[in-house]
Amino acid sequence: MLKKIPNILTIGRIIIVPFFVLAFYLPGFYGDLTALVLFIIASFTDFLDGMLARMLGEESKLGELLDPIADKIIIAAALILLVMDGTIKNYEVIAAIIILTREILISGLREFLAKGKIKLPVSNLAKLKTILQMVSIALLLSGDTGNRILNFQDYNAQTIGIILLWLAAALTLFTGYEYMRKGIDHAISEDNKD
Repeated sequence: MLKKIPNILTIGRIIIVPFFVLAFYLPGFYGDLTALVLFIIASFTDFLDGMLARMLGEESKLGELLDPIADKIIIAAALILLVMDGTIKNYEVIAAIIILTREILISGLREFLAKGKIKLPVSNLAKLKTILQMVSIALLLSGDTGNRILNFQDYNAQTIGIILLWLAAALTLFTGYEYMRKGIDHAISEDNKD
């Protein structure tokens, strides 16, 4: 049973998404709090399932398939909701588009490389990008409640969240370029074999 926990956590993260979306539309403090807590739980299980899979030696094909999908669904849902309600607005939307575009590109790249049985390991910078992304989204989800709790002169939760979102977008461009370069190099070397 212990060995199945990483996959259960990953599946749980996918199941959280519709509840997260519903909670996002709840008004006021409890709406903010519920959406935030669900997002934090989903983010924590992302960290926990990978760590447990490595510790227990249970890195399964199912986990390999579902983990990146679960990550992308919760991030995409959160960013889309935050854009829709105007928390992320104007030029800030560019940061969200960069993050979403990179997620789609890397998914396609991983699928392409998987055909050649080539793995694309997650770099430390990509892990940092994920952490920044999740912290920024959590701050943005905290709404007015977060602004009241975290408020240093001109910097409240929303402002800090947007700054971290731009930092995550910058890292997204850098790590996305590195992954794409590896994928293109592989594709060219495969073409040269023919």
